[in-house]
Amino acid sequence: MSKPDLASPPPPYHELLGIRLTEWKDGYARVVCDSGAGHLNRSGIVHGGVILSLIDQAGAFAGLWCSVEGNVRKAVTIDLDCRFTGQVAGGEIVAVGQVISRGRNIFFARTEVFDEAGKMVAFGASTHRWRAGSEGVEGSPA
Repeated sequence: MSKPDLASPPPPYHELLGIRLTEWKDGYARVVCDSGAGHLNRSGIVHGGVILSLIDQAGAFAGLWCSVEGNVRKAVTIDLDCRFTGQVAGGEIVAVGQVISRGRNIFFARTEVFDEAGKMVAFGASTHRWRAGSEGVEGSPA
């Protein structure tokens, strides 16, 4: 299992939402968001866009684990869906993404999202295409 690369700065979007990659191995990623007032919609619950972002990021990271330290893999999302099964008023939100199938250039992931009590609040599926040089687990130099 690879530790998330905490030495490199997170992507700006992750900083904006407060997303952290907390567990990472081939075919698996766990991302966490400590939600607060800035994540809420008019109804006082975490905005669905935050949940959808967590599904996208956990699913993508599940297919982007790299076996060579210092190298990276990149992908683009080509399809994303979500089903909401509950609501979150705040606190820690955890998304667990797993690759369910992969081909030469494309991988498919399923992600489940939980509130801090462990209740599932959403699940989704995503399809991602590796960018050139990212198809193999060894990745490319950063």
